[in-house]
Amino acid sequence: MPVSSVLASPAAQIVQTYLNNPRLSNIKNLVFIIFIYKLLSFLNTTFVTHGPTRTYKELKVYLSALAFKYAKMLPSVKEKLNRELGKAAKDIEDKVAPQDDNFPRYTILPERGFTEEEMTKELERYSELPHTRWEEGRVSGAVYHHNKILSDLGALAYRKFSSANPLHPEVFPGTRKMEAEVCAMVLQLFHASPKAGAVMTSGGTESILMSCKTHRDWGKEVKGITKPEIVAPVTIHAAFDKAASYFGMKLIHVPIDPVTMQADLNAVKKAINKNTVLIAGSAVNYPHGVMDDIVALGKLAKKHNVGLHVDCCLGSFMVAFAEKAGYKLPPFDFRVPGVTAISCDTHKYGFAPKGSSIIMYHTKELRRYQYFSMATWPGGIYASPSIAGSRPGALIAGCWATLMHVGQEGYVKEAKHIISAQIKVRKAIETIPSLYVYGEPKTSVVAFNSRKYNIYDVSDQLSKRGWHLSALQNPPGVHWTSTIPTADAADEFISDLQEVMSDFEAGKITETGSTAGMYGMAATVPSSVVAEVACAFVDALYKP
Repeated sequence: MPVSSVLASPAAQIVQTYLNNPRLSNIKNLVFIIFIYKLLSFLNTTFVTHGPTRTYKELKVYLSALAFKYAKMLPSVKEKLNRELGKAAKDIEDKVAPQDDNFPRYTILPERGFTEEEMTKELERYSELPHTRWEEGRVSGAVYHHNKILSDLGALAYRKFSSANPLHPEVFPGTRKMEAEVCAMVLQLFHASPKAGAVMTSGGTESILMSCKTHRDWGKEVKGITKPEIVAPVTIHAAFDKAASYFGMKLIHVPIDPVTMQADLNAVKKAINKNTVLIAGSAVNYPHGVMDDIVALGKLAKKHNVGLHVDCCLGSFMVAFAEKAGYKLPPFDFRVPGVTAISCDTHKYGFAPKGSSIIMYHTKELRRYQYFSMATWPGGIYASPSIAGSRPGALIAGCWATLMHVGQEGYVKEAKHIISAQIKVRKAIETIPSLYVYGEPKTSVVAFNSRKYNIYDVSDQLSKRGWHLSALQNPPGVHWTSTIPTADAADEFISDLQEVMSDFEAGKITETGSTAGMYGMAATVPSSVVAEVACAFVDALYKP
């Protein structure tokens, strides 16, 4: 049927008459006005609040991701990408979850439960699987002490409180008391006022998640912010990205100063807008062991009436005891005006069993925004302080026992040992002409790169000697973390590093290692592909 015939049909004439109805015209005008209003609001948010530079960067990233998304739909591209991702996933699986035919795989419950003797034997076999020699101080971070007494204390606490659950304080009053005391001790270490409050969490990630959620809810109730944003340097812990993803927030990453490796304060100022609920800084940051200028960030937080979270998860008790150990640090804790929250991992340099961290707030009123409560649940009135409902009271007991056993004198002693080892390693790196240190490390981490060689090749050569360093990117580098085990092995690490660099200078090393290949690939392919490979790594963790 010709188009002209369709347009001339009775049905079309009825529709045309309906569309020309004056009442419908008013509705169309209203819809048009709403559209224009939303468009102008978007332009205002984009160009006035965020600025043209940020808008351009966001648009560039968006268009790049969109282009790659549609490119993946092409059969040839999709086939090649899937093939390469499959190879990468297989390589990761072979490395992370190697299959040993001589080692049994348990994928269903045994018909008959193992006896205590059988179970002891199996646990021994699992504990003896090949692993990096962390006991000898060859792993950067991950394990923060090798003290048998502390390990035995943690095991004793677990045995005595294995059934304890702080969700039921009336049933387990000892666990409740220990948690409250740990929170009070840590608040005191970070110079909190009597008005401050804290909560124990499962680790640094949960502490950071809780702080972001708290400031989001505070911003909504107090300032009416419905599109909350966080402003933080690119070196801030990835848990802030996770929090933004989980809680419907937007994280604005600002650059760092290329010399000091601290947050660029001018960039922070420009990024703060009417939607900002939280600024974040590190003391110290994970990549480079550098402390952001917390005093300057505090002034910005006070000026704009926003929160300031200081991430001391890695700094932990090292930053808390550095001054008593004889090392002067810039102000970073609740003595700094504007600081509203601090996270500290007791399972790092507090040497407590894995699974404990503290999130602190400058007032108990702010802490209230972290809580969840439901008054109408048929199961009863429900309230919990953090993400988890039931929590392992045994880990709380282990943390309390550790803090009580080590005491202030013990922490001061270990701070001297750990920080002095970091300084020794840093000075040794600085004597090697082809290497340089990033920024000014403050406590336990020293990050470095090479002016002449691929730093990932350097790391791979050290791996062949049994050392496990942490790879960095944007900019490239590796870091060595001083812990009690690694501090004990600092001289051995320095000797091996010097020998490896001498081999590079002599031309004895020419091959490119797996780390260099992986990070070289990551720098040249879209981030979504790297994310796919990262997910393949996580998948591999769950292969029996």
